[in-house]
Amino acid sequence: MTGSTQGDRSRTRGPEMATSFGFRNVAREQKQTLVNDVFHQVADRYDLMNDLMSGGMHRLWKDAMVAALAPPRAQGRRFKVLDVAGGTGDIATRIVNQGGAATHAVVCDINGSMLSVGRDRAEKAGLADRLRFVEGNAEDLPFPDASFDAYTIAFGIRNVPRIDQALREARRVLKRGGRFLCLEFSQVDVAGLDRIYDQFSFNAIPAIGRVITGDGEPYRYLVESIRKFPHQERFAEMIREAGFSRVTYRNYSGGIACLHSAWAI
Repeated sequence: MTGSTQGDRSRTRGPEMATSFGFRNVAREQKQTLVNDVFHQVADRYDLMNDLMSGGMHRLWKDAMVAALAPPRAQGRRFKVLDVAGGTGDIATRIVNQGGAATHAVVCDINGSMLSVGRDRAEKAGLADRLRFVEGNAEDLPFPDASFDAYTIAFGIRNVPRIDQALREARRVLKRGGRFLCLEFSQVDVAGLDRIYDQFSFNAIPAIGRVITGDGEPYRYLVESIRKFPHQERFAEMIREAGFSRVTYRNYSGGIACLHSAWAI
């Protein structure tokens, strides 16, 4: 982030994230375990976590993501979506509610605690017949080639050690003409807002997390992981390198979040 010491420490290229746990360097094989531990800790408070990190704006950004996907409402048109790192079913629920009766979603997450929350929510919402929950790794998806009409991932790809491999897997499981949408915290591009955002992120979020959960460290990691994620142009380049076409992105709230879009053509 321009003008920010804390933000300037980061902005790595994608491959470097395989060994970064926030601002710490760890062994690549250790990172996934450490990330899993974070989400085991925050699974029951995941929506609250996103509220804290975005000031509640994540709900509007997610609505905008689903609107961009535009799942078909025609009753006879089958539409199958894979939502990766979406264990609580937040995005998948929005998608099936927006689509017609033939719209179904598979939620794939590596974290069993998150999936447990999602299954419970789907049951209570009466959506168990349209939402399926599968434990799996974004780097090695347990699905055949060309299985899905769309692939979505919201605020999850920065936690994947090998982002380039996850993007190739996304391309593999999409049908020809399939849509890729990735919503992620990104690099602020508004002068002045970057410093305010850094101050809030590094000081307020861990402190609030400590009050609510008794431990601010998971929230500190999540803040740091945002700063380590590739900036918008670099991530768009990584998507192209994975074999996608018509790659575009749109910033939300001055670049605090960004929606990346691409097609499997």
